[in-house]
Amino acid sequence: MSGLAFWGPFALTVLSNVLYHNIAKWTPVSLSPMLGLGVTYFVSFVLCVIGYYFTGGGIRNDIQDLNWVSFAWGVVLVGIEVGYLLLYRAGWEISLAPLMVNVSAALILIALGVGLYNESLTIKQGIGIIFCLIGFFLVRV
Repeated sequence: MSGLAFWGPFALTVLSNVLYHNIAKWTPVSLSPMLGLGVTYFVSFVLCVIGYYFTGGGIRNDIQDLNWVSFAWGVVLVGIEVGYLLLYRAGWEISLAPLMVNVSAALILIALGVGLYNESLTIKQGIGIIFCLIGFFLVRV
């Protein structure tokens, strides 16, 4: 696959991820994580409302599609945000924390993908997983 529709979201996610971790690392230790995240999510809410205004259908129809997932996603996002803030405050390096978290999450998601969603793995992907595990242990040595 190629093209902007394929690589554009990837580039947006990578750029946002790099900025995300730098901003998390720059967050003052004296700032309450909950206050900081409250302001963060307020700004996010405003941006989502503006984005919805320009791209959404109609609130009366769309609101019917809301379910527990949106609320659960909100809880999980706060866990991720607080987790990274606390990791950086505990002294984790910006070059290692996301790597360790993402490799760990990826390995768990592989097991869930195969076990819950009947996804299959190729031999090539299996070799990649082995390299991830080796890298995981090498960076912590």
